Amino acid sequence: MAERPVGRRSRFTPYDGGDPLAPPVDLREALDAIGEDVMAGYSPERAMRELLRQGTRDRTGLDELARRVAERRRQLLKEHSLDGTMEEVRRLLDEAVLAERKQLARDLDDDARFAEMRIGNLPPTPAAAVTELSDYPWRSSEGRQKYDEIKDLLGRELLDQRFAGMKQALQNATDEDRAAAQQMLSDLGDLLEAHARGDDTTQQFQDFMEQHGEYFPENPQSVEELVDSLAQRAAAAQRMLQSMSPEQRQELMELSQQAFGSPQLMDQLARLDGLLQDLRPGEDWGGSERFEGEQGLGLGDGTGVLQDLAELDALAEQLSQSGPGARMDDVDLDALARQLGPDATVDARALAALEKALRDSGMLTRSSDGSLRLSPKAMRELGRSLLRDVAGRLSNRGGQRDVRQAGAAGEQSGATRQWEFGDTEPWDTTRTLTNAMTRTVSAGGDPRAGMRLDIRDVEVQETEARTQAAVALLVDTSFSMAMDGRWVPMKRTALALHQLISTRFRGDHLELIAFARHARTMDIDTLTALDAEWDKGTNLHHGLLLANRHFRRYPNAQPVLLVVTDGEPTSHLEPGGEVFFDYPPHPRTLALAVRELDAAARLGAQTTFFRLGEDPGLARFVDSMARRADGRVVAPELGDLGAAVVGSYLGGRTGGQAAFGGSYRDLFGGRGYWAG
Repeated sequence: MAERPVGRRSRFTPYDGGDPLAPPVDLREALDAIGEDVMAGYSPERAMRELLRQGTRDRTGLDELARRVAERRRQLLKEHSLDGTMEEVRRLLDEAVLAERKQLARDLDDDARFAEMRIGNLPPTPAAAVTELSDYPWRSSEGRQKYDEIKDLLGRELLDQRFAGMKQALQNATDEDRAAAQQMLSDLGDLLEAHARGDDTTQQFQDFMEQHGEYFPENPQSVEELVDSLAQRAAAAQRMLQSMSPEQRQELMELSQQAFGSPQLMDQLARLDGLLQDLRPGEDWGGSERFEGEQGLGLGDGTGVLQDLAELDALAEQLSQSGPGARMDDVDLDALARQLGPDATVDARALAALEKALRDSGMLTRSSDGSLRLSPKAMRELGRSLLRDVAGRLSNRGGQRDVRQAGAAGEQSGATRQWEFGDTEPWDTTRTLTNAMTRTVSAGGDPRAGMRLDIRDVEVQETEARTQAAVALLVDTSFSMAMDGRWVPMKRTALALHQLISTRFRGDHLELIAFARHARTMDIDTLTALDAEWDKGTNLHHGLLLANRHFRRYPNAQPVLLVVTDGEPTSHLEPGGEVFFDYPPHPRTLALAVRELDAAARLGAQTTFFRLGEDPGLARFVDSMARRADGRVVAPELGDLGAAVVGSYLGGRTGGQAAFGGSYRDLFGGRGYWAG
């Protein structure tokens, strides 16, 4: 008989909520937001926290979730009060006394008159009245029934405070049921005492759960789990007691002695509370809340609300992500679903996935001091994103499709890239076939049996004009740049230009020079992470000195000088290397800056000044400098700074403005003009 083939088995798990068709995590959007904050001076760790706090285009952030948690907390306190049990006792007591009065009115014996006097002189508070009636010989069966309901209610409420659901479970319970509950309390106290002594309670716990497991629907798997759940609710019960007024608290303590008709239950609960407090001293046993509503809560329900409040407080702490090493994994998603509903859990899970994707993607790396920083991969992605933005601005205003096409009619650069719609460059056959073979093998296929090309396999050969350029980008990093909102656009511009040169014009040589009180060369990582400092001085002289040194290092390359500034030069280097500062600008400071600009002009530098701001003195200085160097001035809006600098660089490589097919006014929508 042939064996029946074993079929494939499938496993199913509960659906965890959310839109199954929702788009995946958008790392590009996240990286853009993080990069913007990093360039504004935030650390990458703080920038990622800000992203999680604010959320993304499609997902709610932590701040909104925390606001909803706080609103839920306020709502609980505003709607409820803690006198629900008292009100219920008062109602039952009034009904019991009324039924007894009716019965006594029908009875004509002397004892009935004495009973009427006793009923008529009951203490005014329900607690004292209930205690006074503990030995009263009821004549009315209805009155006795109502009084017994009071004792039964108190017992069930007190148990419900420590064990959720006991109020309903023991409704209409028999004496045997109440005795079983009290036996459970006695056995539980013995188990906790043994655990507190350090005894091995494994078997004792198993025996306890076999006998009393029905009282614990959460099904704890160990003594520790049992203690955790009991301590949380017992601490909430203590906080509820502390939240009552002194009068309410005193009345409740007096009433509690009548639970189930004797003080035995309170003695057992007091023993249990003491053990739990010793085992879990870290719980909040002494806090209190101020309830302002009108909806009365029973003892069990009130304890549940106090637990909800504690859970909301814990969620607020988790959502704040304020502790050292805090992660989205710390957020209790089950608690979030209980308090805010499944939609909040979906948002929190999406934020956790975003955080994990950012950490696992290699976008963020740990430095030697343990701090997070943007990885080279992240810098490339951020540069590509900024360059796409610049390309869009150039394309919209200058009629070009994409800056990556610059030099496409030139010689092959040796670099390749994935084919995109509209490319006319020749295919790189070797890379294309290698990609196809790799994809076939990774999918389990055999390339010897044939391969099918996919459009994703195709790579094209990049081409570029072979004229090399030595580019010096001088960026003003004086404090006024940060103070006037030009700090981040300056960094975005530098990163976009660096990305263009490092990926499309690899033969060019870029030097990034930051100048404030003094100037210094920087790599793109350092400039991107540079924080604003209060540093008096704009040392264009020193910046031009470093630029000319860069040009002389590459004598066969075309020098391109790009200067981004929002102020006149106010400092220069003295022969001994000291920095001289004066404001208004000292004539010697201006003369030294002009001297170095002349040196750059003699080296053949194509010069462009990018003037930021409307200062008349700056405008006069920049105009005169541009005329002297036969250069040009561009005064772009901040949003167009990147396009202005990249456009000027491309024009400088290929013969000036003609490369754009229009004037700088047409290209940037600003005040661009030739100054020579």
